[in-house]
Amino acid sequence: MARQSPVHLANLDLNLLVVLRELLRERNVTRAAARLGVSQPAASAALARLRRHFGDELLARSGNGYVLSALATQLADQVEAVCTGAERLFGTGHDFDPGTSTREFTVFMADYTIEVLGSRLSALLAEQAPGVQLHVRLVREAFASDIADTIRLIDGMVAPPASRFELPDVRSVALFTDRWVCVVDAANPRVGAELGLEQLAAMPWVAPFQPDRGFPPAAPMSRQLALFGIQPKIRVRVESYQAVPHFVAGTDRVALLQERLATRVAGRLGLRVLPCPGDPEPIVERFWWHAGYDGDPAHRWLRTVLTDLTRDL
Repeated sequence: MARQSPVHLANLDLNLLVVLRELLRERNVTRAAARLGVSQPAASAALARLRRHFGDELLARSGNGYVLSALATQLADQVEAVCTGAERLFGTGHDFDPGTSTREFTVFMADYTIEVLGSRLSALLAEQAPGVQLHVRLVREAFASDIADTIRLIDGMVAPPASRFELPDVRSVALFTDRWVCVVDAANPRVGAELGLEQLAAMPWVAPFQPDRGFPPAAPMSRQLALFGIQPKIRVRVESYQAVPHFVAGTDRVALLQERLATRVAGRLGLRVLPCPGDPEPIVERFWWHAGYDGDPAHRWLRTVLTDLTRDL
């Protein structure tokens, strides 16, 4: 098999990386052109060059829009990482003015964290840093397994402490605390004023994310149930914290949920929020980042924004 010739940066138009990122994000040439501040024909010409380079359609017509090809899907995360790394490289050591900056920050959060912080963070950025771009990526439970590599490619993540995060090059600061509560349907006739561990063990459950196969469990809810000695009878599994209460409502199911989230949705969904038995661990949400960003003025600003924003929580 013939060896593929290496690709040299000097022979590439690196502006195409930025175009590729926006095309894969928007899946639409016109919207990508608008985000880039170029004409639609210019974006189309760049797409044609990218197609020739990769020998792939990248964006394939589907009805009135486009879908990503298999190769484009593979490229999406790679181009995000490359562009983010380049932006950080050329921004290092520069003064940072949030009022005029157009820097993009990439932060991983769970949808629960977005419920607690999202609107407040959005309003603050709009007021103090209208040109700053925020790319929020939903964190998944499995993400924690490759934290050492991923944390280098993002500005940080909001997550509770875990032993796998305790690495020499990973820093963190506390943001806010919460506690676990039980949620049940308000009309569930089998639930009284409180729940005991034996009753919890017998009830059907709604659980977020995949069950843990290792020990000790890493997913926060799974860890609590393991500490209680409960192997839950999971009837519904979802890929979102915010989805959990919707699958408890109107049923005899139960779930553990963060109190800040539970109290926001209980009235709307007809749920009861009950104390969690068994002395659960407190929830401590922290912001985690790679030590290489300690001295970056922009990153210091972001950390200050998050800690100030959560001080009254």
